[in-house]
Amino acid sequence: MAGKSSTIAISPCSLQRLLLILAALTLMIFTIFSLRSITSRPYISSHLSDPSSSAAPRSSSIYHSQEVFLLNYAEMERNFKVFIYPDGDPKTFYQTPRKLTGKYASEGYFFQNIRESRFWTEDPNDAHLFFVPISCHKMRGKGTSYENMTIIVQNYVEGLIRKYPYWNRTLGADHFFVTCHDVGVRAFEGLPFLIKNTIRVVCSPSYDVGYIPHKDVALPQVLQPFALAAGGNDIENRTILGFWAGHRNSKIRVILAREWENDTELAISNNRISRATGELVYQKQFYRTKFCICPGGSQVNSARIADSIHYGCIPVILSNYYDLPFNDILDWKKFSLVLKESDVYQLKAILKSVSDEAFVALHKSLVEVQKHFEWHSPPIQYDAFHMVMYELWLRHHVIKY
Repeated sequence: MAGKSSTIAISPCSLQRLLLILAALTLMIFTIFSLRSITSRPYISSHLSDPSSSAAPRSSSIYHSQEVFLLNYAEMERNFKVFIYPDGDPKTFYQTPRKLTGKYASEGYFFQNIRESRFWTEDPNDAHLFFVPISCHKMRGKGTSYENMTIIVQNYVEGLIRKYPYWNRTLGADHFFVTCHDVGVRAFEGLPFLIKNTIRVVCSPSYDVGYIPHKDVALPQVLQPFALAAGGNDIENRTILGFWAGHRNSKIRVILAREWENDTELAISNNRISRATGELVYQKQFYRTKFCICPGGSQVNSARIADSIHYGCIPVILSNYYDLPFNDILDWKKFSLVLKESDVYQLKAILKSVSDEAFVALHKSLVEVQKHFEWHSPPIQYDAFHMVMYELWLRHHVIKY
């Protein structure tokens, strides 16, 4: 009819379908923008680590997730701060390392590197974690007995608790100490609240002596300086199937020597190679070997693992309780063989079952991982110090105030 506006009748069913379509379109648009925000690269200062920079590791399978590692690593470099308690005379057992050489060099390097790094803050209010800088390696060097070590550690820590408010906020959960010497680990074990609460960065991360993997950190035992240059890309020179030489100071080493020391394809010796046989004979043997056997000694750890990695010899881990260094980050099965101690009886068959193709892949990955098991002063990106700091960074996220 003229003069009347026409109207369109919409049924309730049609209106419901229209609303559902609009809701679906809205959800799709929101999802697209959310995915873009997640995958967009965060701002990274030019002087810090950029996951796409030339300093970052190339595309590799040695990590559980390389993308997650690189992004979290960049965030760590931007934000992570550690407060070092200033108490204690550096000329005695505190603050500074005993030395940067020998079996316990990792402890010394950490003590030095933390002060050379951008992670150190002098403002405890900016700190994510607190470092207790007491060195049992220095105590050992001065002839301190285990009993006196325990007393010294206890007095030092209790003094920090009385003097500063930070320990009591978390009962020490945001505090950590570093020790590579097994006697040092025992000295701290004299204080139950330290074992229960603090983050222990230790070279002997054995499940059967109170080590807690999700709380504590495995410190790689690296004997530096290395006697010879790094090995790698030299498969044609590796004609010996397996190699081990050392003291029989553990049950697994006794069995290893007893079962295989007379084998013609495995170079197994129940004593260290004498220097009288030639210069650096022990180290040169790593260059000629495909698989280097790494059984635990008096503790589960061994500097032989880092030696094997450095010289390009695939490490064969023989242990039931070893939380391997950087296990949260690195996929050890990509560059080593991880065996149970009971596998020692089938050791030769296991090594010979690795195909040439699989060995080449293991060796290639081993060369890629070498940079993570080297210490430097000052530290450099992705070296052993930064990997330990990354492990600490991961753990600080679970601490509640």
